[in-house]
Amino acid sequence: MTERPDLSTKLDAATFRSYYYLKEELVSFCRENGLPASGGKEEITERIACYLDTGRINPVKKVSKSRKEVGVITEQTIIEPDFVCSEKHRAFFKEKIGNSFSFPVAFQKWLKTNSGKTYAQAIEAYYQILEEKKKGKTVIDRQFEYNTYIRDFFEANPGKTLQQAIACWKYKKALPGHNRYEDADLTAVKDL
Repeated sequence: MTERPDLSTKLDAATFRSYYYLKEELVSFCRENGLPASGGKEEITERIACYLDTGRINPVKKVSKSRKEVGVITEQTIIEPDFVCSEKHRAFFKEKIGNSFSFPVAFQKWLKTNSGKTYAQAIEAYYQILEEKKKGKTVIDRQFEYNTYIRDFFEANPGKTLQQAIACWKYKKALPGHNRYEDADLTAVKDL
């Protein structure tokens, strides 16, 4: 097995992209090399790749954070632009849906992309999202590679343990290439 290279300025972007690095490692690299360390993992990855290939530091995209205070929420209230999950929103949905309410990622995305609709429509969407989740595999966003890997590991190996899944993940992320589960990763747990 090849050793994953340390994240340094000696890497080129292609090599860097072919290995898995934690967000903490990416942020540390940025700070050590004078790059902005803000943003999500994908944004930081792009910034580092550009820097490794060109030596240029791409500016951070400014996001305006001027948000209006949310007033009283009713079912007829319109979902505000730039929706942010707050305690006020959580209290509203718990009152309407029940104490089992949570903000699953799919529902958060729905709320953020459906400003202008009513909270009554949001409640309907919540129940629809729960039904869809029961029917099949949910989509995990690209930046959550670990979660996707662990889910796929257990789907392919129902009798295995979390310890074995984590051992396979550690083995996989040290290899160049993609970080999706493959049966060949089980070589990491032959001794467990």
